[in-house]
Amino acid sequence: MKIKNILIFILLTFYTFLYADESLKVPVVVPLQWLKNHYNDSRLVIIDVRKRELYKKGHLKHAVNIPAFEDLFDKNYMIPKLSFLKELFSNAGIDNNSAVVVYGGKVPIWAARFYWIGEVLGLDNVGILKVSYGNWKKGELPVSTKIFKPKKKNFVPKIDNSKMETELSTLVSIGKKIIIDGRPKSFYMGLKSHAKRFGHIPTAINYPGSLTYMSQTKGSTVKTFKELAKLYKNLPKNKKIILYCEDGADAAMNFLILQKLGYKVSVYDGSWLEWGNNPNLPYVNPSKKH
Repeated sequence: MKIKNILIFILLTFYTFLYADESLKVPVVVPLQWLKNHYNDSRLVIIDVRKRELYKKGHLKHAVNIPAFEDLFDKNYMIPKLSFLKELFSNAGIDNNSAVVVYGGKVPIWAARFYWIGEVLGLDNVGILKVSYGNWKKGELPVSTKIFKPKKKNFVPKIDNSKMETELSTLVSIGKKIIIDGRPKSFYMGLKSHAKRFGHIPTAINYPGSLTYMSQTKGSTVKTFKELAKLYKNLPKNKKIILYCEDGADAAMNFLILQKLGYKVSVYDGSWLEWGNNPNLPYVNPSKKH
């Protein structure tokens, strides 16, 4: 009888452990209810990628501020050095066992930028909040104006190079892999550009990152995966896809969604700001105005 009780206890402990671990698996797009259910879990780290001045005016309680423009790009608008990111993540209270939820303001693409960088660094338990900051009922989530400083942890990067492309690897992929331009149509068509040249990479097709979410009065909401599957339904899943945009944020948004939908995707880090400023690289300008 005692042996039976011991076995039951072991089984209950085992299943409790499994259930607890499963409950901490962060969805790629995090519903508000999931965040509310796990808000006080010790493994949860909340990241706010908005500008510092917005963070100071109000943010989710215990959220750590990592401003996208300051910390998620280097001076050339590419991924920062590994040593910098390791320290950044560690100082934010992130280690390799953390469950991370990221949110931004107005649009989710900057949170997606953090998501993609996390994926490159081997942070595989991370997701972006389905809605932008404040796009919820008053009192639904705890907010604060107090700057939160978490206890430093030790994040150890495990680089996944398959999720990042370079100028050269993108160049040799023209005509061999699918290339997606995540910029607004006006940029793709060569009517606008933040680089010296206007247009897009040859063979690239246009899927603006803005199509993945709905803009609303208070901010934005990421569309359901059922809706998003229809958006990308014409893309084959047996071919690798390279994603780019102007600076790597819209491309990260496409990366997040397409990877979840089962596509083999990677992001060209330099994107158009690098490609469009290199006169030696081929490009197409549909507008022919520049």
